[in-house]
Amino acid sequence: MKILVLHGPNLNLFGRREPHIYGRTTLAEINARLQALAGELGVALETLQSNHEGALIDFLHAHIDDAQGALVNPAGLTQHGVPLHDAIKAMPFPTIEVHMSNIAARETWRAHSIISPAVKGTIQGLGPQSYLAALRALVEMHRQTEAQAAA
Repeated sequence: MKILVLHGPNLNLFGRREPHIYGRTTLAEINARLQALAGELGVALETLQSNHEGALIDFLHAHIDDAQGALVNPAGLTQHGVPLHDAIKAMPFPTIEVHMSNIAARETWRAHSIISPAVKGTIQGLGPQSYLAALRALVEMHRQTEAQAAA
């Protein structure tokens, strides 16, 4: 089983950017925690961080036939990423939207996600644990689907 992890614009600055909101955990540390959990769960991860929406879309397209799920933190594309929304909807696998902070508890303009209607669910406000919870959920959903298909 392969899961994609997409980190949107400015997330390469985790640990430095607004630590009062996002904490001091770096993107490299988040990816390492995800890789460790993926190892425990017996799944493979492919990760990408990009400050460019097209690179995130190209990554999804490149893995349309070999991934079974995706975690997406759209960051600043959350409110305006129509092409990313459309690419997520085109994927044959479930995607979970992830946010380190609770976007509904921040500025009012952040509360609306254009990405949310395209995904299976959203996990937010748990810091780095948001990513880990989303990975666990995707793996469990995939395993339940496989078990139902085998029955």
